[in-house]
Amino acid sequence: MRQERRWVVKVGSSLITAEGRGLDRDLIRAWSDQIARLLETGMELVLVSSGAVAEGMARLGWRRRPHALHELQAAAAVGQMGVIQAYEESFRRHGRHTAQILLTHEDLAHRTRYLNARSTLRTLLGLGVVPVVNENDTVTTDEIRFGDNDTLAALVTNLIEADRLVLLTDQAGMYDRDPRRHSDARFIASAHADDPRLEEWAQGGAGTLGRGGMLTKVLAAKRAARSGAVTVIADGREADILDKIRRGDFRGTVIEPTQGRLSARKQWLAGQLQVRGRLHLDDGAVRALQERGGSLLPVGVTRVEGDFQRGEVVACVDPQGREIARGLVNYDAAEAARIQGRPSGEIESILGYVDEPELIHRDDLILL
Repeated sequence: MRQERRWVVKVGSSLITAEGRGLDRDLIRAWSDQIARLLETGMELVLVSSGAVAEGMARLGWRRRPHALHELQAAAAVGQMGVIQAYEESFRRHGRHTAQILLTHEDLAHRTRYLNARSTLRTLLGLGVVPVVNENDTVTTDEIRFGDNDTLAALVTNLIEADRLVLLTDQAGMYDRDPRRHSDARFIASAHADDPRLEEWAQGGAGTLGRGGMLTKVLAAKRAARSGAVTVIADGREADILDKIRRGDFRGTVIEPTQGRLSARKQWLAGQLQVRGRLHLDDGAVRALQERGGSLLPVGVTRVEGDFQRGEVVACVDPQGREIARGLVNYDAAEAARIQGRPSGEIESILGYVDEPELIHRDDLILL
């Protein structure tokens, strides 16, 4: 196993709240003990923890996850207190401080806030503190939420350039079919992030408490692979599971990256969950991006969609409507529409000025 120094570990709602019966403090202490031992070896670790909504439900006596946004936010506000208190008490036994980090999609979509979050997390890790990260459910809306903590954990992995993402769940790992429904389901011990069968194997419903399922874990592994991270999916209830993962002696699914680590700027671009508009490309522009690694020029754009400003993230779409890339655009939507399909040498005569000859420079573009 390669030498690894920095991990992101995510624990799900079904684990941390004992299927909704309240916080499982024994498991929290067990994970804390293991994390403390890992830190003593010189490792750095960020903990992404679900459970705020589920713990809030338990405290409020709610049996079913509410659908109304304001009720979810209220449950999160109540439950977050219990979650962070449980971790603080557990790590204090080892002389370790914890730090609560609540993130929203906007924190990672805005370049400056993204860099600030990265600096804060890296500083905390350098101080030997255990950051406990969760989505800020009390202020997010459906339109700007991560959707699940698997996605959040993958984005944090990219953010701090972690070596490994560990997704602790209530299953031993991944199967080619749902083992709860098919007795002959085959266990997947290892795979590569670009294996097209992964998403087929992962199809299935989520639990009653969490928003994620095995599919979100596969998608998280693909995101983590962009920064060169290995992803492990394992049973968080297994004794000493983190120690076993460190030794390489465990039952779980390992998803390996298949490409080198992207630059931090391109990781940020690839991690954007929302885009402000879409540029529809002709076949020539698609080839220029995919085969030659070129920039996107106005001449290759057939249609401009959306209302975006200069410097915002837009998607590049092929003639079949598939997103093939995304990047930071050099002109706003109105300007892009005026120069679409025209050579770069005509930009100044059309707009009255020329900022850049490219709509998106290749340094600001990531292929998907």
